[in-house]
Amino acid sequence: MFVFANTPDRRNTDSQKWRRYPPDVLPLWVADMDFPAPPAVLEAVSARLAHGVLGYGEPLPEQNGAVVEHLATEYGWQIDPEWIVWLPGLVVGLNVACRAVEGGVLTCTPIYPPFLSAPRLSGRALSRVPLTLADRRWQVDWAALEAAVLRENPGLLLLCHPHNPVGRCWSIAELRDFAGFAARHDLIVCSDEIHCDLLLDAGLRHQPFAALPGMAERTITLMAPSKTYNVPGLSCAFAIVPDARLRRRVTQVMAGIVPHVNVLGLVACAAAFREGKPWRQALLRVLARNRDRLEATVAALPRLSMTHVEATYLAWLDVRELGLKDPVAHFLEHGLGLSDGADFGTPGWVRLNFGCTEATLTEALRRLEHAVEAAQGWPGKAVCRKS
Repeated sequence: MFVFANTPDRRNTDSQKWRRYPPDVLPLWVADMDFPAPPAVLEAVSARLAHGVLGYGEPLPEQNGAVVEHLATEYGWQIDPEWIVWLPGLVVGLNVACRAVEGGVLTCTPIYPPFLSAPRLSGRALSRVPLTLADRRWQVDWAALEAAVLRENPGLLLLCHPHNPVGRCWSIAELRDFAGFAARHDLIVCSDEIHCDLLLDAGLRHQPFAALPGMAERTITLMAPSKTYNVPGLSCAFAIVPDARLRRRVTQVMAGIVPHVNVLGLVACAAAFREGKPWRQALLRVLARNRDRLEATVAALPRLSMTHVEATYLAWLDVRELGLKDPVAHFLEHGLGLSDGADFGTPGWVRLNFGCTEATLTEALRRLEHAVEAAQGWPGKAVCRKS
């Protein structure tokens, strides 16, 4: 019914993901899946194109309504359509938040690279607090976070929820700790929830941070259909900002700088939220299988490890024990294009995107094994990109 195998060949197309490396390299870096968008989304975009006129547009009430309905149905979060601020991308939202809130910025590393660049580009001081890895699970170092906020007195906390790249779905208890922390120190929280529809384990449920008691008035929530429904090229995202004063500050910062959302993106977003759930459920089964295969392969390899991925289609691999001077270059020599942990604030790690076909993953795992063996200096393991 849905296409998750024999997908279109993206080589020699406009794909940023596939154009970055030579054709014999498997690009598993940027968070862009290799699956076609849901049929309902493609049909809606085709119908909009059939109209023929692609002039300036603005969100229709039914598009705002699709967001409202989606959040109510999936997460029990009741929002007012007036809280929605449409954006051409989530990274834009991070930069807008950094400009809209006075004072420094606080975040936890490793973290999606724009969390590190947005404060700098906004002229804000950034305080980084490393997450801790205990009992094979990434956790928040609350003592270090408290020390940082007392030392730097920031105004904004950038929260990644679910977390990219470590794949954590923060528990209710952890989110309540974040909420208490924000309230104690009078912080505005910008919560990046773009991966909220990509929880891979049964029993997990996303909790919007702004829906926690007392958090609505101090939260900017960033969401988009782009990661879940694989439509990042349509440039459509949105912020949910319940507090009128904060929302006014956000829109003031955007004025004259941030462009309108792509009209096809608006159509795709509404179709994805209203009709895309069956496709998403099928996708989650594919991603969970891919995750399980990757975790099993990594567990069997020496000096390579990863923690369990609860959410997203991104794996965070610890390659420090391989003794590689340049991990990304090493894996590239073995035909794998991965993301460099240094860009996330944590050298010695790499990020691998497993949002791909079974065939691509099979070959990727074979190359991963060769790369690890070569790093160990085992004899007879030549560089090999192809079967």
